[in-house]
Amino acid sequence: MAVLDADVRQQVIVRTSVVGVAANVVLAAFKAAVGFVSGSIAVTLDAVNNLSDALSSVVTIIGARLASKRPDREHPYGHGRTEYMSQLVVAAIVLYAGITSLVESAKKVIHPEAASYSAVSLLVIVVAIAAKLVLGRYVSRKGEEVNSGALVASGADASFDAILSGSVLASAVIYLASGISLEAFVGVVISVVIVKSGLEMIGDAVDQMLGARVSGELSRDIKGVVESVDGVEGAYDLLLHDYGPDRYLGSVHVEVPETMTAAQIDTLSRQIQERVYTQTGTILTTVGIYSSNEEGTRGSGIRQRVERIVMDHDGVLQFHGFYLDEKNKAMTFDIIVDFATDREAVWQQVVEDVRNVFPDYTVRVTLDADMSD
Repeated sequence: MAVLDADVRQQVIVRTSVVGVAANVVLAAFKAAVGFVSGSIAVTLDAVNNLSDALSSVVTIIGARLASKRPDREHPYGHGRTEYMSQLVVAAIVLYAGITSLVESAKKVIHPEAASYSAVSLLVIVVAIAAKLVLGRYVSRKGEEVNSGALVASGADASFDAILSGSVLASAVIYLASGISLEAFVGVVISVVIVKSGLEMIGDAVDQMLGARVSGELSRDIKGVVESVDGVEGAYDLLLHDYGPDRYLGSVHVEVPETMTAAQIDTLSRQIQERVYTQTGTILTTVGIYSSNEEGTRGSGIRQRVERIVMDHDGVLQFHGFYLDEKNKAMTFDIIVDFATDREAVWQQVVEDVRNVFPDYTVRVTLDADMSD
């Protein structure tokens, strides 16, 4: 997984957004002129949608600039989450534009007005459709390259705008061919789509701010890097905190042989942190340790028996971190239980069943959360 420099990422976002602003302003001007001359509410609303897209790009630029500010005393982990705040602002703009358009379209449904199209008007709409398709593809591609949800959303919105403009063109052709005016109804459809887009953007931003699940690909990449370090027998309990796109701080537990010394564990932890940051850009602030019993010992044999007991329970997704302390007659391990089940009940049943089989041991079981796909 390639790690993109923060400054380069910001430059790409800003440059792409500037292109979006320029394109949408030009398109909005042409569509507004066509809408005014033809008296088409659908074309006019399409122009308003372009203006809201341009304003959204401006907000994206401001958000990227603020998010790139260096960490300071008040914000030691940086300002990356500003991008999610800017996404909320963009969503509010889109939502307002959609609601306003819906009201105006509804008025036209109740009190219809005939539109008048010319060849020039139709040509402008066709050009706008082509421009939006090209712009959408360009912005989406750049967004994927720099992992910018705002750009990807803008690109998808632009592509969808082309479809909406196509519906405006279709209604114009139908009107010219049959005299049937679908203007106001097309305006209602466009407005509903805009409102839906705004609500979805709000949902995405809120999810990120609440702490949505990190992508499974990133989790797998990090665990793969950790397990590639010599001496690591397994990587578990990966916990990541999102401080903005591509800005993660986290912790992980690794399983290592019980014979490792403190000095060896210290070296191993530093190797893990360095390799994970170099290859994924993620900062691991903590590397926890699970000690595993050596192969061929009583602990190793009991582990296999305990694992069979645990994994026989419905809802148990993973068993890890097992260690048998023969001297103190104690065993410890962690389990991950599916969120779709009664996790506490499953955990209690696991503890009870293991204790019934090993009554001479103190059994300590930690219920972990499934943090990755």
